[in-house]
Amino acid sequence: MNLSKFMRRTACEVRIGRTTIGGGHPVACQSMTNTDTNDTAASVAQIERIDRAGGKIVRLTAQGRREGENLENIVRQLRADGFRTAVVADIHFVPEVAAIAARYVDKVRVNPGNYRLDRGDLQSLIAQCRERGVALRVGVNHGSLAKRVFDEWGDTPQGMVVSAMEFLRVCRECDFDQVVVSMKSSNTRVMVAAYRLLVEAMDAEDMHYPIHLGVTEAGNGIEGRVKSAVGIGALMADGIGDTIRVSLTEAPENEIPVAELLVKHFARRPGKFPVLHPERYSPTEYRRRTNVAVPVVHTEPLEGFCVIEAVSENPTAELRAAILNLDTPRPVVVKRRYGETSPETLAVKAAADLGVLFLDGLADGIWIDAPGFAEEQERCLELLYDYNATRPGEKAKRREILSRFFGSVGENLYIEPPLHASFGKNTHWGDNCYANFNLTLVDDGEIRFGDHVMIAPNVVITATGHPVHPELRKKTAQFSIPVRIGSNVWIGAGAVILPGVTIGDNTVIGAGSIVTHDIPADCVAVGNPCRVVRGIGERDFKYYYKDREIDVE
Repeated sequence: MNLSKFMRRTACEVRIGRTTIGGGHPVACQSMTNTDTNDTAASVAQIERIDRAGGKIVRLTAQGRREGENLENIVRQLRADGFRTAVVADIHFVPEVAAIAARYVDKVRVNPGNYRLDRGDLQSLIAQCRERGVALRVGVNHGSLAKRVFDEWGDTPQGMVVSAMEFLRVCRECDFDQVVVSMKSSNTRVMVAAYRLLVEAMDAEDMHYPIHLGVTEAGNGIEGRVKSAVGIGALMADGIGDTIRVSLTEAPENEIPVAELLVKHFARRPGKFPVLHPERYSPTEYRRRTNVAVPVVHTEPLEGFCVIEAVSENPTAELRAAILNLDTPRPVVVKRRYGETSPETLAVKAAADLGVLFLDGLADGIWIDAPGFAEEQERCLELLYDYNATRPGEKAKRREILSRFFGSVGENLYIEPPLHASFGKNTHWGDNCYANFNLTLVDDGEIRFGDHVMIAPNVVITATGHPVHPELRKKTAQFSIPVRIGSNVWIGAGAVILPGVTIGDNTVIGAGSIVTHDIPADCVAVGNPCRVVRGIGERDFKYYYKDREIDVE
């Protein structure tokens, strides 16, 4: 890697369906379904949502032969619906399933930990992939190395590299270059080290296969986005990565905007920042510069710390060079000003820019300067004041204010004043939605509504909370996890919906409910905590309330 200047790693072209990665093509964003692969309708619907969000490569798990065979039905329906999404089969444990999946999909992902090279299984799969024009991903997982590799190397980044290189050498021996490689771990430091070691090993053997990046099980909300951005951003700052997945425990389509944000953020990294002491840094060996145990933030006393502010469009290289060029090993606080007003966007960009400096042991504190936050919130509160001061007959004025206040507004949105919200711009409405008076939206994080949502009086929907530990709260720490309300949902009076909740389509949330976890589609749910009490069925066409029948001629 070049410490002084951003240079994207050169990779050969690999075609995955209609999407090509490597060879100078833009970094591709992908996601993975969380449906049962045996459920054709649910899997197809989810793939199509991911595609509409911008994800043109989608992976499905194929645990066994039944799931592998059903990939045929999924792909057939997807194509019949007009979608050309590249479909990838993720083979868990049974190598024979890869041969089944390769008949139907555009790429097969295999885990070297589940293969034996002495039986020719990989060579047979490569021959099959070559015949159909199917790509192959060699996907090494930290924690599932082959026993013989684990016995020699342990559960280490080095062991992961050994496992990957064995498979890549077989691919080269077979003259098969439609190969992608990944090194996944839920431990960000392990993941970054494994990828960097892999690149060193591939370069030593003149291999140029494209690389897929991702942090396994990063989580949800801001936390999941930050964890992914640190790991993926660290490598993209090194010029590594041809396709990425931001692995969130949310609806898969939510992963795509975050991935696209990272791709755009690293599309341009100008400037050259000479490093005078490259011997002070090793990308594959963790070294702490100082003995500062816990990083500080800018709200804490900074006596004895050197504050270094990045002012270029390549803050990672700029700050790394400045730290390595210091005459004395003073503790360093890295500083960067951002113009973002969205908490999510700010968190992702800052994590991607600055996180690697902590992973590599170079930085001792962080100072994120975002003056636009306060300004944006004041603007939102002024709009909200204007809305709540409108007269009943000023319907056009209300519509105009709401269109400026919220992030997006569908057709025929009506909200009865007073309305309360933190920002407004982080809330998104579908078509034909209605909310009665005293709706409260704590939207420091994203809140998204589908179409035909009805909200009764005094409902609170919050995407934001605070840590339980008092020391963290003293630092004004908070978290935000997106809330998703499906289409045709009715939320009863006085209900409270907490961070990270997703409510499925057509569902009714009873009055006074405290919704602490996801509620599926097509049901009635009530209580504290809110629980599903029954499905919605034929009886609901006959009775509108308890035993009162609907009188329709």
